[in-house]
Amino acid sequence: MPKMKTKSSAKKRFKLTGTGKIKRKHAFKSHILTKKSKKRKLKLTHAGLVHKSDVANIKQQLALK
Repeated sequence: MPKMKTKSSAKKRFKLTGTGKIKRKHAFKSHILTKKSKKRKLKLTHAGLVHKSDVANIKQQLALK
């Protein structure tokens, strides 16, 4: 059986941490920034972790399962 291919979109959007968690970036930080507050934009800058209910799906897309 051939190897499972990694989804290119997932490869670009997610990174694995050293402990095996999946890191992601926040949405809504690319344009129309004038109406968003400084506080909101700052919070969107920092990376977050993927919710545990989505982890299995993303690991499958990254061919980690």
